[in-house]
Amino acid sequence: MDSMNLTVEPPEQALASVFALTGHVLQPLSLTLEQLRSYDSMLAEPFDLRCFTTNRYIRRVGRYRGVSLTALIKQAGLRNDSPGDFKRMVFVAAAQDGYAVTFSWHELFNTPVGESALIAYECDGEPLSAEDGAPILFSGADIMAAPRHVKRLKRIDVQLLRPL
Repeated sequence: MDSMNLTVEPPEQALASVFALTGHVLQPLSLTLEQLRSYDSMLAEPFDLRCFTTNRYIRRVGRYRGVSLTALIKQAGLRNDSPGDFKRMVFVAAAQDGYAVTFSWHELFNTPVGESALIAYECDGEPLSAEDGAPILFSGADIMAAPRHVKRLKRIDVQLLRPL
């Protein structure tokens, strides 16, 4: 698997509110919050954010509005150099601070996870700013929301796993 550089960005760069979809795609994307708002949107259900390891209540999160992660992946297009390559792809989502989570192609395109994974730019009808953590990647089908609740999303890198 390709290595990723997960360096921490200075605060002034973090406020740029731009994230990129890169890697094993046909057309890399770089989108601002304003550009995200121009896409068809979807709504997530409110949820309690809890610590994964202790189940400690952190806070209530309202209804996110955002862009479907799978719609953006489809727009970028996945390279399929060999038949079935797409089935071996993983999507590594990294925040400005280096926090990273993964999704597999199978999760996103062959389970309910993909139907509720979004990149949020609004919460309870109010626009989210970079200071609020936007853009925020959220996986609404996860049992515990905190592990794949990525604030200040910087990049989603599409990687092709090689056979062992």
